[in-house]
Amino acid sequence: MIEKPWHRHYDYNVPTTIRYPRLVAHELLDLPTGAYPDKAALIYFGSEMTFYELRQESRRFANALAGLGIQKGDRVGVHLPNCPQYMIAYFAILSIGGIVVNLNPLYTPDELKLMANTSGMTSLVTFDMALPAIRTLCKEVNIPRVIATGITDYIKGFPVSTSKSLDLEAGWHHFSELIAKYPNPKRSKVPVNPEDPAMIQFTGGTTGIPKGAVLTHANIVAATMQCALWGNPTISLTAHEKRNVMAILPYFHVYGNIVVMNWAMFSCATQIQVPRFNIDEMMELLAKFEQITFFPTVPTLITALINHPKSAELNLGKKLGLLNSGGAPMPVELIEQVKDMGIYFSEGYGLSESTSLGISNPVLGLKKVGSIGIPFPDNDVRLVDVDNGETDVPDGQPGEIIMKGPLIMQGYWNNPGETAGQLKDGWLYTGDIATRDEDGYIFIVDRKKDMIIAGGFNIYPRDIDEVLFQHPKVAEAVSLGVKDKYRGETVKAFVVLKPGEKCTEEEIIKFCKEKLAPYKVPKLVEFRDSIPKSAVGKILRKILREEEDAKAKQNQ
Repeated sequence: MIEKPWHRHYDYNVPTTIRYPRLVAHELLDLPTGAYPDKAALIYFGSEMTFYELRQESRRFANALAGLGIQKGDRVGVHLPNCPQYMIAYFAILSIGGIVVNLNPLYTPDELKLMANTSGMTSLVTFDMALPAIRTLCKEVNIPRVIATGITDYIKGFPVSTSKSLDLEAGWHHFSELIAKYPNPKRSKVPVNPEDPAMIQFTGGTTGIPKGAVLTHANIVAATMQCALWGNPTISLTAHEKRNVMAILPYFHVYGNIVVMNWAMFSCATQIQVPRFNIDEMMELLAKFEQITFFPTVPTLITALINHPKSAELNLGKKLGLLNSGGAPMPVELIEQVKDMGIYFSEGYGLSESTSLGISNPVLGLKKVGSIGIPFPDNDVRLVDVDNGETDVPDGQPGEIIMKGPLIMQGYWNNPGETAGQLKDGWLYTGDIATRDEDGYIFIVDRKKDMIIAGGFNIYPRDIDEVLFQHPKVAEAVSLGVKDKYRGETVKAFVVLKPGEKCTEEEIIKFCKEKLAPYKVPKLVEFRDSIPKSAVGKILRKILREEEDAKAKQNQ
């Protein structure tokens, strides 16, 4: 590969290009199984499963799926939180040539219906707590095979559920009962190639037709290797026997799928599985481990962790090896707190369409506050004119991020129109606006669609959010453009205060006036108990925007 200007900033043991083996994604499980068969692949509420046991269970489940008639190319929905069954099902489906359709367990039947219809799902793996939603779904969509499990079935000391105890519909199958029918874990002989689709990752909203990014086996292997090798500077100092990762990011989201689950396979690391986030439970869990090698997460969770009353007694600075943040920008104040604790961290950027990766700050080397960093190995990145989408913009000028390389999706499932709009000559148009400095570091300005145009000025909400976070009484904040008769749009801030704090709209506006140009200062402030977030803690501006639109219609 041609030497790129940003390569000079790579850490000393990170390659500028990678030779990717012609592996398929499920074969990543063979690496730790061959090297450390008796090491725990996962810890789930105190119960362990070794890499060898995980591969055996997965092969048996693969045989069961093939026995049900699932063939290469069939789409299989995986509707599970982080638990052993997700990993067993994921590797089994891929090994028989199936395509995993990732589904958030919190989705409503309407949301699931859109995704089932879009993907043409013929089978679904779900769990006891989601059965009411699945029963509703199956009245409206024909899903020939439904397989259910109990969320506690792999916790030692708990009874294993059955078809009868879950009161499954006639014709539905039980996860553990299916596996029990196949005692001999034979390897699947279905030919699967790196170019074959492995996963459909839905992106975008829950209204309209969702877009399913098609990620190939080659995409997943490339992303896993890039992620693992980027972490070399600190991770390689921990012996494989001791490596672990906090699996709080959901596997059904592409970020958790690559940076936790598949990273753990390639790195021979034990996953500490957390199926739901509760901050007090998380602090109790952390207390049980001497050290966490890798903790990929999102800014909201990092904020909750380091501001928790038990943070000091747990001595997180000593306990956490490498923090990785994604999904949303880390506020400057938070970066300073993490640095003060002496924790290594890397902040990165990616999309479902780029297998969750793309750009990141080096782990050891030059980091720039507010920057998403430099492109990953083999990932080419340009900033192009927002209007014409072709001309490269000079350093310092805002342009749309476009990316090309082995991470980029095949396209959107069964949606050539959307694919043509996002992929042009292999370049993925991200819709994110950024600037690049003289060192090649990239700074997100904002989402193209989040830009506020007020009184003729282009305003990027991120500038305002950074200031709001600096206010001593503010725990979380986000700004948004709302309709305004005079200015077209005006800036509104949504603020969550720290526990016990009181604050007025005037205080927030006065604080912003001291730090922002007049046209950027919020004109409206709404105090809330919480801000809507996605499963990975990403703030959902879209929901706030919908709320504001509904209010505007009522007031007309």
